[in-house]
Amino acid sequence: MKNMLSLKWVRQLLATAALGLMSLNVTVWAATDGVAWDRFPKDRINDMAALQNGAKLFANYCLNCHNASFMRYNRLRDIGLTEQEIKDNLVFTDAKVGDTMNVAMSAKDAKDWFGGVPPDLTLIARSRADGAKGSGADYVYSYLRGYYRDETKATGWNNTVFPGVGMPHVLWELQGQQHAVFAEEKDPHDPEVTVHVFKGFEPLTAGTMSQANYNEAVADLVAYLQWMGEPGQNSRARLGVWVLLFLAMFTVIAWRLNAAFWKDIK
Repeated sequence: MKNMLSLKWVRQLLATAALGLMSLNVTVWAATDGVAWDRFPKDRINDMAALQNGAKLFANYCLNCHNASFMRYNRLRDIGLTEQEIKDNLVFTDAKVGDTMNVAMSAKDAKDWFGGVPPDLTLIARSRADGAKGSGADYVYSYLRGYYRDETKATGWNNTVFPGVGMPHVLWELQGQQHAVFAEEKDPHDPEVTVHVFKGFEPLTAGTMSQANYNEAVADLVAYLQWMGEPGQNSRARLGVWVLLFLAMFTVIAWRLNAAFWKDIK
C-alpha cells in the first residue's frame, strides 16, 4: 500500500512538472517570437550599382570585425569592379587582391574584447532563413533596420529582430538613433500571459542619411551579402532558362521520333 501511494505521488509530481514546462514553453514563445521580418527588395540582387555600393559598405562597416573567409577580393570583378578599383577602394590592409576577405583581428583578441568571435558573414544571408518568417536576406534587412537605443544594455543598443543582441549598431551614424515603442498586451495564445508588443520606432537623432536613403543603403548591403553567399546565382538562373528550353525542345523531338518509330513497326 505504501509503495502504491509513493508511485501515485511520483506520477502527480511528474504531471505537475510537465504542466509547468508546457506553461514555460508558451511564455518563452510569446516573449521571443519577435517582430515580423520586412521583405528585402529582390531586384537589388541584379543591380550591379547596388552590389558595388553594398561591397563598399561591407568593406567599410563589416570587414573590421567580421570575416568573409570563403570570398576572395578578386571575385568582386564579377560585379563589375576592376582589380585596381578593388585594391584602391576595398582593401584596407596589406592583403592582396587574390586573398580571402579576412580581418586582422585574432580570435583571442575578439574573445577578450567582445566576449566571443564575430561570425563569418560569407553565408549569413543564406543561413538565417526561416520558413515561417522569410528568407535570410529578409532577416538581415530587418535586423540592420531594427536597432534602437536601450540604456539597460551594456552596448546601449538593442534590436527588435534579435532581442538582447551583443553587437552595437555600427551603422548608427548613417541611420541616426531611434527609440522602440512597446505596449503591454495579452498573449493571444494564453490570456493570462502579458507580453511586450512592438508598435514602431520614434526618431531620437538624425543620421547622415534620410530614412529612405538608409533603407536603400541597407538593401544594397544585403544584396551584396546575398550575392556573396552564392556569386554564381545570376549565371545559374540564366543558364537554367536555357536548360529548360533545351529540355522542352528535346522532349518534342523525342516524342515525334517515338511516334515515327512505332508507326513503322505497326
